[in-house]
Amino acid sequence: MRGALRWAGISVLLLLALLAAAACGGYLYLRIYTAPQTSGTLELAGLRKPVQVVREPSGVVHIRAANEHDLFFALGVAHAQDRLWQMEFQRRVGAGRLSEVLGRAALEQDRFLRTFGFYRAARNAYRSLGSEGKSAVDAYVAGVNAYLRTDPGLPLEFRLLGYEPEPWRPADVLVWAKMMSFDLSANYESELERYRLRARGVEPERIAELMPAYPEDGPVVLPEGAEVPPAGERQAEALLRLRRSLPRSVEASNNWVVSGRRTGSGSPLLANDPHLGLGVPALWYLAHLESPTLEAVGATLPGVPGVVIGRNRDIAWGVTNVGADVQDLYVLEETEGGRGYRHGEEVLPYRVREERIRVKDAEDVVLRVRETVYGPVVSGVVDAPGGRPLALRWTSLEPEDRTIEAFLGINRARNWREFNEALRSYKAPSQNFVYADEEGNIGYVAPGKFPVRQEGHSGLAPVPGDGRWDWRGSVPFEEWPRAFNPREGFIVTANNKAVPDSYPHRISLEWAEPYRAERIRRMILSAGRLGVEDIVRIQQDRRSLLFEDFRPVLEELRVRDERARRWRERLLRWGGEVRPGSEEAAVFEAWYTELTRLPAREVGQEYWDEPRYLLRAMRRGDTACEPSGSREDCLRFAARALGRTLERLGEEVPEWGRVHRAVFEHPVLSETPLARLAGREVSAGGDGYTVNVGPYDPASFRMDSGPSYRQVIDLAPEGRSLYVIPMGQSGSPLSGRFDDLLGLWSGGGYLRMRTAGYEADDTLILRPSR
Repeated sequence: MRGALRWAGISVLLLLALLAAAACGGYLYLRIYTAPQTSGTLELAGLRKPVQVVREPSGVVHIRAANEHDLFFALGVAHAQDRLWQMEFQRRVGAGRLSEVLGRAALEQDRFLRTFGFYRAARNAYRSLGSEGKSAVDAYVAGVNAYLRTDPGLPLEFRLLGYEPEPWRPADVLVWAKMMSFDLSANYESELERYRLRARGVEPERIAELMPAYPEDGPVVLPEGAEVPPAGERQAEALLRLRRSLPRSVEASNNWVVSGRRTGSGSPLLANDPHLGLGVPALWYLAHLESPTLEAVGATLPGVPGVVIGRNRDIAWGVTNVGADVQDLYVLEETEGGRGYRHGEEVLPYRVREERIRVKDAEDVVLRVRETVYGPVVSGVVDAPGGRPLALRWTSLEPEDRTIEAFLGINRARNWREFNEALRSYKAPSQNFVYADEEGNIGYVAPGKFPVRQEGHSGLAPVPGDGRWDWRGSVPFEEWPRAFNPREGFIVTANNKAVPDSYPHRISLEWAEPYRAERIRRMILSAGRLGVEDIVRIQQDRRSLLFEDFRPVLEELRVRDERARRWRERLLRWGGEVRPGSEEAAVFEAWYTELTRLPAREVGQEYWDEPRYLLRAMRRGDTACEPSGSREDCLRFAARALGRTLERLGEEVPEWGRVHRAVFEHPVLSETPLARLAGREVSAGGDGYTVNVGPYDPASFRMDSGPSYRQVIDLAPEGRSLYVIPMGQSGSPLSGRFDDLLGLWSGGGYLRMRTAGYEADDTLILRPSR
C-alpha cells in the first residue's frame, strides 16, 4: 500500500534553501535541542482532572484519565511531544500549505491539493459530526494547543525552516483522515490509466489482456454460500460480463482472524499488518488509553484521537483496504467560452472558488477551481489525455463524513452488535474489518459509502458528465458485506476479492493479486491448532507464490550462455523463500522485473507489473513478443531476460538484502546535510506478493512501503498479544527513541502489548493549571 506520508513527500531536491539553512544552523541546533518533558508534573489549562502519562522504555505511552475529555486531551499532548513536526507536516500537506514554508518547490503539489479540496472537505466533516465526535476532536485539539502554549523546544525542522507552528484547529485533525482516504481510494488513477491507453490506440480487448481480471479460482473474503443478500438475475449477469477486463489494485495489507475451534487455547487469534509508506517518523504511534468509559490499546495516528487498530477490554479488530470503487471521473461537454457545461437538459455554470496559495519568498498564487455537480474539475492537475475537462466525484469530498465517530465507537464497543452499530457512521476509506471478542466470536464487516451506479456504468473508465451516469444512491448499512462465526472457522483478507458474484452490489471491480491471501489460507489450513507463534510465523512468511507460478516458465527456458544455465538450475532447485540472504531471490526478482518490460513499447511505460498477463504470454504467446507473437518468441524473450538480469547484477550476484533495502527517508531533510542523521535503511526480504511484503521500485529495488504496523492479538484470558512499528516512538533524530524499534521490526520481533504489568521508564502527571 502506498502510504500517504510517502505520497505527500515533495521533490526535496529542489529545496536548495534548506541546504544553506542546514549548513548554517542545523548543527548548531544539535547543541541546543531540548527534549520534551516526560516526567514530573506539567500544568496545562483546559484539563479537568489530573492525568497520568507513563512511557515504557520502548516509548509506548500509557494514558490514564478520569474522563474521556482528559484522555483525548492528554493524547494530543503526548502526540505533540513526540511527533509535533509530523503532525505539522501532515496538516500542511492536507491544507495545501507547504509552499508557505518550502517555497515554489511545493507549489505544484499545493495546486493539486487545493484543487481536490481536502481541507475544505475536512472543515465540512467537522461540521457534520455529532456532539460526541466534536467533543473528542475539540479535546484533542485543546491538548495540542495547551502543549504549544508551554513554549516547548521546537523540533529541528521548525528551526531550519524558520517558523513556529500555528494553533491547532479541528479541521487539522480531520484532514489527515481525508489524506489517508485518498491514499486508499485510487480508482481515479486506474480510470486515467485506461483512458490513457485508449488515447494511445489500445483497444478495449487488448486492455483486458494487459490488465487481467481477478482469477475465477482466486480466494474470496466472503465465498459463495456466505450469508450475503441474493443478487437479482439480471444484475448478476452484468457483473459476470464486467469482471473479465479489470485492472489490479495496487494496495497491500493483510489481516486474518481465527476462531477458537482452530487455536490451542480455544480463544480467537487476530493478526493485522497494514502496508503503507515507510518514512521518518513512523506513520503510527503505539498507545494505551484508559478512562472509566474507554480503554483501548494499539496503533494511533499522530494528529487524530483514539486507537485506529488494536483491541479494547472486550474486542479486537484489524483493517485492510477493500479497494472499493468510490471515485468516478466525468468527461464534461463545455459550452462555448468555457463558462459552463451540459448536464441533462440544462446548461449549468461552473461554481468557481478561489484558493490563494502563499509562497515563501515569492508572490501569492491565486488558483481558480471550477466546481460541478460531481465535484472539482481536476484535469488541470492530473495527467489526463485529450483536451476535455474531467470532473471528479468521490465520496470523501462530500459534506457529511462521520468516520472518526465510527472509530471512537469501536474503541468503546463491547460486542459484535455494538461493533456493527459503531460502524454505521463509517464512510471512507472502506476497510476490511476483521473482529474477535473474548466470548469467542469472530466476524468481518466491510463498511463505507458504496455508490450504486447506473446499469452499464462499470466505474472502470471516465464517462460523459451529462447526467446519464450519475450515481443512484449508496448501498444500505444492512447490506454491507458481513460474516459472523463462519463455518470455516477463520477469515482472511489481503486486498483480494471481497464478495462473491452473488453479492447484489458492485463494491469494486479491482482487486489485488491473490498470492498473499492464498498463502495465508494455506498456512492456516496446514497448521493444526494455532498459537501466537504460528500467527507470527505466518505474518513473517516470505515464501513466494509468484515464483511458484513462474517456475514452469524457467523449466522451459532454452539458454545458451553457461552462466545463465547454471543460474537457471539454481533457481529450479530453490524453494522460493525470498530471504534477505538469498542470492537466488535476487536473481528471480531481477528476472521477473526484466519480464515486466515486455509490453513497454505498447503501453508507454518501462515496467508493467501484471503477473497474469505475463504468465499468459509465456503459456500462449502475445503480440508484444517479437517477431511473430508466438509462445516460442515469448519464451525466447524470457531467456534473454535472464541474461540481462545477470548483466545487471554483475559478476558477483549479491544477496537480495544487499540490493533490496527498506528505506526510511525524512520528507524534507532527505537531501540536506542532515540526511544521514534523519534517514535510515535496512536490509529487507520479500517482494510485492509475499505475506511479509517487500514491494520495490523495479529500477532500483528500493522498498519505501511495507508493513507500517504489525499486531498479533490473543483473546485468551491470559493471552500474549504483540505489536511493533518501524523506527520508534519519537520523531526527533536526537532522541534515543527515534529508531530503537527498527532492528526489532526488521528482524521479525515484537513488543508485548500490555495494559498492566509494564515497566515505567518515565511518568508525567498532567495537572489542570490553577
